[in-house]
Amino acid sequence: MGQGLWRVARNQQLQHQGYSGQGYFTREHGRRIATNSVANASHRKQAQGGIDIYHLLKTRKTKEQEGFINLEMLPPELSFTILSYLNATDLCLASCVWQDLANDELLWQGLCKSTWGHCSIYNKSPPLGFSFRKLYMQLDEGSLTFNANPDEGVNYFMSKGILDDSPKEIAKFIFCTRTLNWKKLRIYLDERRDVLDDLVTLHNFRNQFLPNALREFFRHIHAPEERGEYLETLITKFSHRFCACNPDLMRELGLSPDAVYVLCYSLILLSIDLTSPHVKNKMSKREFIRNTRRAAQNISEDFVGHLYDNIYLIGHVAA
Repeated sequence: MGQGLWRVARNQQLQHQGYSGQGYFTREHGRRIATNSVANASHRKQAQGGIDIYHLLKTRKTKEQEGFINLEMLPPELSFTILSYLNATDLCLASCVWQDLANDELLWQGLCKSTWGHCSIYNKSPPLGFSFRKLYMQLDEGSLTFNANPDEGVNYFMSKGILDDSPKEIAKFIFCTRTLNWKKLRIYLDERRDVLDDLVTLHNFRNQFLPNALREFFRHIHAPEERGEYLETLITKFSHRFCACNPDLMRELGLSPDAVYVLCYSLILLSIDLTSPHVKNKMSKREFIRNTRRAAQNISEDFVGHLYDNIYLIGHVAA
């Protein structure tokens, strides 16, 4: 028994030291075999006409830089693809190591247009000394200014030539930008109804179900926290725009902008009723159909039932 255990322990020790059962091969010899296998596989890949990305990514200057990829040793297309995943802060840090690569105009142009989808300056001939990196800094500064004071922010964009003094251009900028504070934006749109009109016309609600279209609308133009004149204005503008985008559907269902207005209000009230923890007795589907058809008698019962199901399953239209 003791000799058997000794043999097992000895075999495990030999395997750990790099010996095989058929001969005494050192670990160094094993490394050479593995290296030759990898080299042969690499040779086969190159013979097939492909690029050995593995060896490109393994390129290092010294042993101490193990795991640190030198982008300058890679093909430019691959280097730019890697850097395109960085945000502005990380790209600035990368420029300390790879200045030529990280300061490329195409990278900063992509950052500008992915954050601020529309600016008037995009469609103009660039002025002398223009760079997208500088434009990014100005857009970021202007957005921070807007989130503190909307009027000053818009004036900043105009003073830098980024935006034209036009309600339509301002509306496009707001529609394609996600970095603006929604509370400040709501105050600005309440004061600038001309910009609000152009902003509403940028929405396309064609072939959308009414509650889903209303959600998309309030995702760009946030609803006020309380009922009032501004909420009525938003729903009125949405109702007219929804009807304009779906003329065939409106004729088929016999709906007018006034009827859509009533439905929107009903959907908002139903959303509050079903989602609020303070409402214990939730409105039933039968009650919603009855109350809605009292206000808009031409609407079919099935259509109103589908509206209820949408709110019940998906949630608030103005969340």
